[in-house]
Amino acid sequence: MSEELQDLQDLKFQGIKINYLYVCKRKLWLFSKNITFENRSDKVLLGRILHEYSYPKEETKEVLIDNLIMIDILSDGAVREVKYSSKMKEADIMQVMYYLYYLKQKGIEKQGIINYPKERKKEILQLTPEYEQKVKQALSEIEKITSQIVPPPATKQKICKSCAYFEFCWG
Repeated sequence: MSEELQDLQDLKFQGIKINYLYVCKRKLWLFSKNITFENRSDKVLLGRILHEYSYPKEETKEVLIDNLIMIDILSDGAVREVKYSSKMKEADIMQVMYYLYYLKQKGIEKQGIINYPKERKKEILQLTPEYEQKVKQALSEIEKITSQIVPPPATKQKICKSCAYFEFCWG
């Protein structure tokens, strides 16, 4: 991928890949090769239930853009993501920044909000030139990681035990 993203086509990554880049590069690689274990994870199921039942009054939920990125809620001029926990805050922020950057390339400027309903917290985000640069760097790194023939090595992290890929990496 070139240093400068010249074409919207260069942005064609699912938002979850941006998130996984910041959580675990091995998980990103496995997911990109369609090796997924999320459907067996209790943590993922809890997140889906929380997402489904949070903010029931919002009418515009799960907005699919370009058959690629899924925005949890689109309301009040904002792109909103609903997350189970703020433990992966940087990953969450970068996922929303990617959405904001993607939309900006299409001529749509929005604010970002991350809701952590279980913690009763929210983060209000603006796409800045610094975040735009971080998104570009992240997209380049995703391209590099996902084009590798073998996955990055497993590295022990605090989150490993609650990860859907735990048994695959450490079992």
